[in-house]
Amino acid sequence: MSERLAGKIAVITGASSGIGLASAQRFVKEGAFVYITGRRQDRLDAAVATLGGQGRGIVGDAADLTHLDRLYATIGKEKGRLDVVFSAAAFAQPQAISQMTQASFDATFGLNVRGAAFTVQKALPLLADGSSVILMGSIAGSKGNPGRGAYNASKATLRSFARSWTMDLRDRNIRVNVLSPGPTETASFGNNTEAKQRMAALTPMGRLGQPWEIANAALFLASEESSFVTGTEMFVDGGFAQV
Repeated sequence: MSERLAGKIAVITGASSGIGLASAQRFVKEGAFVYITGRRQDRLDAAVATLGGQGRGIVGDAADLTHLDRLYATIGKEKGRLDVVFSAAAFAQPQAISQMTQASFDATFGLNVRGAAFTVQKALPLLADGSSVILMGSIAGSKGNPGRGAYNASKATLRSFARSWTMDLRDRNIRVNVLSPGPTETASFGNNTEAKQRMAALTPMGRLGQPWEIANAALFLASEESSFVTGTEMFVDGGFAQV
């Protein structure tokens, strides 16, 4: 079987761990060269070391537009084009509306919404016609999870972006989709076994998802296998938000 991303150039923001890193590893396995970003050099270096020479790490914060400019200037100089953009960088700070502050609201929307918007906008000059854009959503965008209003709203915004950008970019045949995981076993749970068990019990499949399972869906959206898929939201959630 041929590699599904052979010769493709991809960028994944927020990929020094978790779903972003698992997706980078999956893309590399399928023939892509992948640029990944993260805010900490040590974690980024460790992540790049798992990509077998087919990846490059660039330190940066997706909420900072100057960092995005630097990222794309580097990719433009080194590769000259992009075929896949996966905006995976995200921030979550549980807060009820009574506790929300301007700073916490701005931090959430600064990365999850503004960061995603300009991650895509600034990639456009490099994106080849027929490319794929993937936005990291969440079941939170469809659920009214208490104490997470700003985060929930930020993820729902990405669903609207995908609809609008599908129309904006249709003349270039650039596909835009949202990938929305359910409870997934990443560092966000820490060592909180009780929280893991509680979320697993709420999931119809009776367990948490694994980063590689979300990465498999990301691969589908990045590859030509999804050539007639755009403007949609793909849930990979064990049925959590579906029943």
